[in-house]
Amino acid sequence: MEFRFKAGKLPMLVSMPHVGTDIPDEVAARLAPCAQARADTDWHLPELYGFLEEMGVSVLSARWSRYLIDLNRPPENTNLYPGMSTTGLCPVDTFGDEKLYQPGMEPDEAEVRQRLERYWRPYHEQLQSELARLKAEHGRVVLWDAHSIASVVPRFFEGKLPDLNFGTADGKSCDPGLEQAVVGVARAQDRFSIAVNGRFKGGHITRHYGQPGQGVHAIQLEMCQCLYMNEQPPFDYRPEVAAEVQPLLRDMIRAASDWVRA
Repeated sequence: MEFRFKAGKLPMLVSMPHVGTDIPDEVAARLAPCAQARADTDWHLPELYGFLEEMGVSVLSARWSRYLIDLNRPPENTNLYPGMSTTGLCPVDTFGDEKLYQPGMEPDEAEVRQRLERYWRPYHEQLQSELARLKAEHGRVVLWDAHSIASVVPRFFEGKLPDLNFGTADGKSCDPGLEQAVVGVARAQDRFSIAVNGRFKGGHITRHYGQPGQGVHAIQLEMCQCLYMNEQPPFDYRPEVAAEVQPLLRDMIRAASDWVRA
């Protein structure tokens, strides 16, 4: 399979496009040593969100590493944050600004197109299919795009990120009621810091599929990895730390689910 998918009953789909770690051997052989650690992976999100299945939420997660192709970038490879540093559809550098490939072994345009068809498109076809199924059954649907990142990445931002970063494309990807329902739960606690449409406004998935006028409401959560894991190799999951944030995650997912069914 090109992805992992579990259908649920609620009008809600959680997408995890950056949890994949697989890289085909023929590509891995061309990568620089720094790529071996897969440092820019959204580590352990399926485990952190392990409560979704029992709640009845559909879950789609990536198999392939973002170092092969980034499922949360537009197929045209346009910059989602003009004027700011970002990594591309088929990244050639890491978040730490290290070269991903050995000299002269970067993918050319033809290879990028091949990867788009082979690895990017199946994920998005499944995403579209499940959104269509849930919308047909329930009338409207919430798409929650789940992400995580190291809390300090100087290439993209100064200092430490807020713990929980919500993106709704500046309010364009979902009804204001959904944003208020989810963010309201986050604001009701004072342990974790939050930002809304700050450095992270939502990637391609949130911006492209979030069409509130057509009944699809998308919201992205980019959370600091220090909330549930070690941010240094080998990037261990820390269940005792994760247990502190999981109840809040569950409450936010429940708030989104309650809103879309209301």
